[in-house]
Amino acid sequence: MSAPLKIVIVGPAWPLRGGLSTYNERLCLQFQNEGHAASILSFKLQYPSILFPGKTQLSSDPEPDHITIDTAMNSINPFNWIRVGLKYKKMVPDIMVFRYWMPFMAPCLGTIARIASSNKKTKVVAIADNIYPHEKHFYDNICTNYFVKAMHGFITMSQAVLADLKKLAPQKPSQYIPHPMYDNFGASIEKQAAKKQIGLDPQYNYLLFFGFIRHYKGLDLLLKAFADSRLRQLNVKLLIAGEYYEDSAPYKQLIKELKLEDWVVEHNDFIPNPMVSAYFSASDMVVQTYHSATQSGVTQIAYHFNKPMLVTNVGGLAETVPHGEVGYVTEKDEKAIADALVDFYTNQKEETFSKNASEFKKHFSWEKISLGLRNL
Repeated sequence: MSAPLKIVIVGPAWPLRGGLSTYNERLCLQFQNEGHAASILSFKLQYPSILFPGKTQLSSDPEPDHITIDTAMNSINPFNWIRVGLKYKKMVPDIMVFRYWMPFMAPCLGTIARIASSNKKTKVVAIADNIYPHEKHFYDNICTNYFVKAMHGFITMSQAVLADLKKLAPQKPSQYIPHPMYDNFGASIEKQAAKKQIGLDPQYNYLLFFGFIRHYKGLDLLLKAFADSRLRQLNVKLLIAGEYYEDSAPYKQLIKELKLEDWVVEHNDFIPNPMVSAYFSASDMVVQTYHSATQSGVTQIAYHFNKPMLVTNVGGLAETVPHGEVGYVTEKDEKAIADALVDFYTNQKEETFSKNASEFKKHFSWEKISLGLRNL
């Protein structure tokens, strides 16, 4: 076993909510379980409220046990970046792991990385969720270049992001390692009990669309596919579980135009971690009809609960969902999506796909991410 390291993960963590926080906390536990001294450097101000599309940035979950979280960063204050950078320069961690998911954060994270690593002892590496964002801005290239140049190496969680990175910084050490499976949402619940827990009518089957809603996630495409008349004969409803991060009116109008009011159930609040198990356990299949994607944490929650999946063939989604084994990979076409949904129910694929998912998920380990980061 290698000597214990002092490792700092830089990115969102409790009391901030969301998938990035969940990931960073789980990665911190992985490092700790391997004997390293790991902590998290998080934000005291992540987004100015005017820029945040959701209802709140704060989690309702209890503070995680056994994780030290330094809520010190202010994403829009350059003087703060300098102070935090100097603080961590003096602390001399062996490795600082920066999460990079959007160019808006690049000036803050890139500056802290430059200052902290100027001690010539701290290695600064990144887990790059994206290189180029789903929603474009005029400052994307400048900011991304600033961040990328500060890093000593990268892990990406999709081949598509790795390809983007290689074009931008071919000389930087980089490696693709799939998004690890989330195993921190508790055990599965019996399906009917789960339906009761979240107030679903137990006589129906449910397809799950999970997570915050933005255009690139393709809920509009799923609704059009779900309007297929064949699905009305299959006793199945669509469960939309997640908060709108954009205007909900077009989606509500689409549901009305497609006459889906009786076939769509919306729980449009942020789903807290203790409730995640109930939503996945109540569902037959998880559906991700993205218009564009890199990778998805939702896929790795589905694997934890051995859930079949349908994904569109964009970004890195198809890399982690073998078609015909644990679910379906379709084109961004409403009929192709509807055909797969009909096949799932008429040919009773749930049991087979679930069994296969329970085996295939062994590929997605936290040990691989930890080793990859330490070896960059």
